[in-house]
Amino acid sequence: MIEKLTKEAIVLLKQLIETQSFSSEEDNTALLIENWFIAHNIPFKRNNHNVWSTNKYFNDNKPNLLLNSHHDTVKPNNGYTKDPFKANVEDGKLYGLGSNDAGGCLVSLIATFTYFYDKKDLNYNLVIVASAEEESSGPNGLNSMLSVIPKIDVGIIGEPTLMNLAVAEKGLVVFDAQVKGTASHAAHPNNDNSIYNTIAVLKWFQNYKFERSSQALGDVKMTVTQINAGKQHNAVPAEVDLVIDVRVNDKYSNQEIADILTKESPCSSIKARSLRLNSSSISINHELVKAGIELGRKTYGSPTLSDQSVLTCQSLKLGPGDSTRSHTADEFIYLAEIEEGVDLYIKLLEKIL
Repeated sequence: MIEKLTKEAIVLLKQLIETQSFSSEEDNTALLIENWFIAHNIPFKRNNHNVWSTNKYFNDNKPNLLLNSHHDTVKPNNGYTKDPFKANVEDGKLYGLGSNDAGGCLVSLIATFTYFYDKKDLNYNLVIVASAEEESSGPNGLNSMLSVIPKIDVGIIGEPTLMNLAVAEKGLVVFDAQVKGTASHAAHPNNDNSIYNTIAVLKWFQNYKFERSSQALGDVKMTVTQINAGKQHNAVPAEVDLVIDVRVNDKYSNQEIADILTKESPCSSIKARSLRLNSSSISINHELVKAGIELGRKTYGSPTLSDQSVLTCQSLKLGPGDSTRSHTADEFIYLAEIEEGVDLYIKLLEKIL
């Protein structure tokens, strides 16, 4: 049965690759996922472009385990030499947009859910969500499903990790800040030039260190990523606009980071765009992690953001494929990685279910 499901999962992935599904435009890939459930006689529901289901013998008295990955993609970059919407297999590699991020994970989890769907006496209920708008952190993705699906106790988020265990993931807060000064004609003296004032501010951001470091994720990483000021060569602007990208470890909440920067930064003003993309983690002693370690998988902390950020429960990021291939030209996943993904997902869940 596992071999059959794996072959069917690869066919589904090829169909997904050849169906455009940019964030918020996932209608047709949602239909493909619906067709899988129909073909396997599994009841499902759909909210916007999110498709979800629960195992046959769902029991309200049992904890709920989420299986989740996304079927939206970024837009292909200009470096592609192959058709991003053509599922080509060459030398054991399946090429195509979304093959690695995160189509391989998604179809492997769907196959895994199908394998366990009608099994009795499981220790956990299984809830699968094939979600939309992950790449854009949009309003109609997994975050919109948390009030729709049963309350989740622990989750497996399918993202390419080489099937190693990402036991923590950094959160993200983007800040807009201003450094003010006095506007003037460039020909006149000005001891309050906003651009010169920005030099000290930039050095502060460059040298600032948050106190709490994480064993899994290391330090909070803060980077000034954009700067904008002035419109003409002979006028000193009244302010300089900055954008600051902060990758938050699991020792801080996003609100704590915002409070610290509001209090301590030398900017004239600083404001977070959103505080909802928090860091995520799972205890190294959780039975899911222990099961993965028993299967020979390594643990690590992930610097990249995923739908883990919208969950409030413990969650594990795990999936076939390699994160370094995500969003690259001529994206691909090895067929052997999908085969391994289905096999390891099932073996992992068999240890706890």
